[in-house]
Amino acid sequence: MDDVIIGLEVHVQLNRLKTKLFCSCPINYHDSEPNTHVCPVCLGMPGAMPVINKEAVKAAIKIALALNAEVQPFTVFDRKNYFYPDLPKGFQISQYDRPLALGGYVTIETEDGEKKIALKRIHMEEDPGKLSYKGSITLAKYSLIDYNRSGVPLLEIVTEPVMSSPKEARLFLNKLRIILEYLEVFDGNLEGAMRVDANISLKGGGRVEIKNISSFKGVERALSYEITRQRNLLRRGRVVLRETRHFDEVNNITVSLRSKEEEQDYRYFPEPDLVPIHTSELVDEVKDLLPEMPEEKRQRFIQQYEIGDNFAKVLVLDPKMADYFEEVALQLDAKLAASWIVDVLRGELNYRGWDFRVGWEKLRPEEMIRLLKYFVEEKITEKGVVEVIRTKLDEGGDIDAIIQSKGLFAIPKTEIERLCREAIEKNPKAVEDYKAGKKQAANYLVGYVMKVTRGRADPAETAKIIREMLSN
Repeated sequence: MDDVIIGLEVHVQLNRLKTKLFCSCPINYHDSEPNTHVCPVCLGMPGAMPVINKEAVKAAIKIALALNAEVQPFTVFDRKNYFYPDLPKGFQISQYDRPLALGGYVTIETEDGEKKIALKRIHMEEDPGKLSYKGSITLAKYSLIDYNRSGVPLLEIVTEPVMSSPKEARLFLNKLRIILEYLEVFDGNLEGAMRVDANISLKGGGRVEIKNISSFKGVERALSYEITRQRNLLRRGRVVLRETRHFDEVNNITVSLRSKEEEQDYRYFPEPDLVPIHTSELVDEVKDLLPEMPEEKRQRFIQQYEIGDNFAKVLVLDPKMADYFEEVALQLDAKLAASWIVDVLRGELNYRGWDFRVGWEKLRPEEMIRLLKYFVEEKITEKGVVEVIRTKLDEGGDIDAIIQSKGLFAIPKTEIERLCREAIEKNPKAVEDYKAGKKQAANYLVGYVMKVTRGRADPAETAKIIREMLSN
C-alpha cells in the first residue's frame, strides 16, 4: 500500500505499580466498584496538590531505554487544556515540549524482511477516567463515567508515520507488547492496559485520527475500514477531511467525532504545581535493572540450546513461555522440549484462549518434565502425551493418575510384536494385497493393532514392525 501512511500513538498503562501518578490511590481498580479508587487529587478538587510518583518515572525510563530512545536530561510536566467529561480538572497533566525521551525504534519482521519502526517521542501523562456506553457510541442515549482510572500512570509512545499497512501496525503493537511484558511494568491482560490512537492518510487526502482503539485486532480492522472509506471518497472526487473519528467495535466502522485539533488548541503551559525532573541519576539506576530483552534471549537460546531460529522466535514471544522452556530444557533434550512446548502446549493454550501464565499453573514445568521423560523412555506414546496435556489443562489431576486411569502407559515392544503377528495371521487378504504391491494395505493391519490396544501402541513403530514382518 504505497499510498498509505500510518502513525500510531500508543497509550500504555504502568499498571504494575502500587499507586497512581500524582496521588496515593491504589492502582488495582479493575475489579472494584466504579468511583471507589479516588481522592481529591485524582478528582481535581480545588486546592488538591499533585505529588509525582518516583517509581512511575523509573518505570517510564526503563521502557524508554528498552525502546532505544534517548532519555532527556530533564523533563517537564504541562497542562493540556481541553474540556471532556472524563477529565475532572478540565485539563490533563501531560508533557509537551520537554518529553521524557526522544527517538528510538522497534524492529518488526515483515514479509519483506526486518523493518525498523522509528519512534518520535515518549512522554508521561495521567490517564483520564473511563466513559461507558450502553451499546455502541452511535446509539447510546447517555454515558457513564468511572474515575477509578483517572490519574493512573500512562506512557504515550508516538511513532513516526512510517507504517504502510494495517498489518504492519498490528505487528508493531505485538512486538511492543512483548517488550513491555519483559520489563514487568505492564500487564497487557488488564482492560484498558494499552489503547491506541491511529493516524492515517492516503495520498491526496487529509490526515484522520482514530481515537481509543482498545485491541490489536481492533487497530487492524479500524485502519482497514478507514483505508476503504478514504479511497472511496477520493475515487468520487470528494475531499477527505482532517478530523477525529471513533472506532465503533460493535459495528466495525469509524464514525466522525469532531474536526481534528491542532496543538495550539490545547493551550499547553508548564504545570505550576510540579517541578522539572532531572533524570541522569535515575537513568543510571534503571540501566542496572534492565532484564534480558527478547532479541538477546532469542540469540542466546539458539547458541546455548542449539535450537532452530523458528523455535527461538516463538519461545521469546512470552517471557513466561521462555522461562518455562528453560526449566524443561535443563532436564531434557532442548530440541525435544522446544518442539513440545511450541507445537503442542502453546497450541492447546491458544485454542483455549489462555496465555502461559495460565499454562504454568495448569501444567507446571516439573510435570512437563516428568511427562516427557516417560515419552523418552517409551513408557507413553506421542498420542498419549497429547491426551495427558489436554486432560491436565481441562480437568487437572496428577500426571500418573491420568495416565493410569486412561490406560495410556505404552505396551511393551514384545507384546506389540505378538499383536502384529496376530494381525497378519487374521487378515490374509490384507497381506495378499500388500505383497501384490498395494502398500496401503499395511495401514489396515496397523489399524487392527491400534484397535486392540485402544490406541496405546505407537502407530509409527507398529507400522515399522508389520512391514519388517511382511518383507521376511
